[in-house]
Amino acid sequence: MLIIYKIMIVDDESEVREGIKESIEWELHGFELVGDYASGREALEAIAELRPDLVISDICMPFMDGIELARNIQMKYPYIKVIILTGHDEFDYAQKALRLNVYDYIVKPITAFELRSLLDKVRSAMDNEAEHRENLTHLKIQLQQSLPLLRERFLEQMVSGTLNEVRIQERLQYFRIPAMPPPYLVAVIDIDEFSEITKGKWDNDPELLRSAAYNIVQEVMEGKEAVIFRTREERIGVVFYGKAEEALYEAAFNLAEVIRFCIEKYLKFTVTVGLGTLCSALSELSISYKGAISALDYRFLLGSNRVLSIQDMEGAHNSMHRLDMEWSHRFATMIKTGTSMESHALIRQLIFSLKSSLMPIGACYLQIQSILIEIVNTIHKLVGDEIVHFKGHELIFKNMNRLKTLDEIEQWLQEICNESIAYIAEQRNDLTKMQVRSVISYIEENYHNEDLTIHDLCRHVHLSKSYLSSLFKQHTEQTIMEYVTRIRLDKAKDLLRHTPMKFYEIAAKVGYSDPQYFSVFFKKHTGTSLTEYREKLAKETTG
Repeated sequence: MLIIYKIMIVDDESEVREGIKESIEWELHGFELVGDYASGREALEAIAELRPDLVISDICMPFMDGIELARNIQMKYPYIKVIILTGHDEFDYAQKALRLNVYDYIVKPITAFELRSLLDKVRSAMDNEAEHRENLTHLKIQLQQSLPLLRERFLEQMVSGTLNEVRIQERLQYFRIPAMPPPYLVAVIDIDEFSEITKGKWDNDPELLRSAAYNIVQEVMEGKEAVIFRTREERIGVVFYGKAEEALYEAAFNLAEVIRFCIEKYLKFTVTVGLGTLCSALSELSISYKGAISALDYRFLLGSNRVLSIQDMEGAHNSMHRLDMEWSHRFATMIKTGTSMESHALIRQLIFSLKSSLMPIGACYLQIQSILIEIVNTIHKLVGDEIVHFKGHELIFKNMNRLKTLDEIEQWLQEICNESIAYIAEQRNDLTKMQVRSVISYIEENYHNEDLTIHDLCRHVHLSKSYLSSLFKQHTEQTIMEYVTRIRLDKAKDLLRHTPMKFYEIAAKVGYSDPQYFSVFFKKHTGTSLTEYREKLAKETTG
């Protein structure tokens, strides 16, 4: 397709203008003549309205010469090309014109052939520039369309630990992501399995489901100090920042619960959220990110549709020791959250890999020893000094060199993994029972404190509200506040039975500073008033 460019002639000699106009078939050369003018001033006024692509101008003109016109064009319309007409004695002017980025200059008199050749040359150059600009525009459009994906890939790299601090700061500015002051905490949101009902509702399109979940995360996080992105593993990542450490952790946990609840309520499917550990620098985000991924591993043990904190699972002191995503890591994760059947499958994969590699037996021994070391370290991190009671030590310290084939090693490794899985499950169950007993003891010692809250209990055992509430209900079949209420009522009944204390004194003893509220509370839960209850006890005693 031939592009038609607009051209303008500026010369104070009308004969020159007419000669140029009549000697050129403009359209044949790809131009449209939009006007001819006698001075630079007239031409400049017309340029503002007509916006030509090319101006052919004489140098010497009244009011505004060609040099001044070229200077104004360069300042206001740098995309317009200028060709200067000059005489033999005006060479100094021509040099000034070239310094103003004038495209070319012509020495008068000029023949029609020379002018046509020059126009063809200019048009070719303008065609090339137009094509370049068009390509550049196309590339910019493509870049704009790709920016969301590029932004997500950058954020994924940032939390994966593949970028240094300088590169991170450069990319944050490029993607116009606001400054992110420390500390930081990473959350990872993973969709649980879709039910058949859910698939039918969403036209069996998993991308629609993931997009809907991402939109809810965006809505919940709007206005919050957090950055959201999607990973190539089809998860949603959130980097929280900008609060004090305790406040940041609590805010992240609460917002994660809101996200989980909203997705279940509005989209009718569930997600599990893993929370990593706090870190103090952007370059340390990978520690928090890997912790969040590890927290998700516990979904297989504790169930889906919940918020799981690696701090709750493994303790804050272990959070800095993340495992590799190789064989050692896979075995460490498996013994923490897996079953004997899963360990069989993983061991078969390992043995098959070793056999396929054709490695010598010595190299295989080294590979398996590294796995055993990771298993022992994992157990130690979870149970501490209690590891001395781990019966699997006898199997681990068995002389592996006596096992002559990989098939023998496979059976031996399976026994170790079975012992490890069983031991960790037993220890974890004992630990949770101990944590619940500690909470109960704390309640029984502090039930008289009117200001006793669930947060006090969480701080006492260093667990999050959600996780502690779940554990407590699992072991006592009561919520924490139901248990506190029962303890206070039992203590009040005991004081009514065995002491002559006034009702307001009893209220204060069991954590209620307002006697009226205590009276209403007592009747609501027992069905009788304080007076009726004491009278009933008196009758039972005298009767």
